[in-house]
Amino acid sequence: YAVELVNDSLYDWNVKLLKVDEDSALHNDLQILKEKEGTDFILLNFSFKDNFPFDPPFVRVVSPVLSGGYVLGGGAICMELLTKQGWSSAYSIESVIMQISATLVKGKARVQFGANKNQYSLTRAQQS
Repeated sequence: YAVELVNDSLYDWNVKLLKVDEDSALHNDLQILKEKEGTDFILLNFSFKDNFPFDPPFVRVVSPVLSGGYVLGGGAICMELLTKQGWSSAYSIESVIMQISATLVKGKARVQFGANKNQYSLTRAQQS
């Protein structure tokens, strides 16, 4: 994975998920996406509140549009680990990224080729 600050903000990160389980359908979809669009990663956005690490980050998929994998309609990721009840301040961001990758594969996430690329937004993700 690769991390990049959004507008130099420590509270807003873009994370490129560069690898998923090579035996998964999602991995195959990402290879097709690379051929079609030159992109072979899943772009995640992590938003941190002032009280992080005591509250979890809000994590959403920015692109590509996925179905399954516990990704909601607006791009939000539904995982107990990302809720106040399931969160522990002891979690490292690296372990959270690895857990998200595993959850996408376990939930059989697939790239939705031809989907509206504007389907995901922060507002829609927060509402979902």
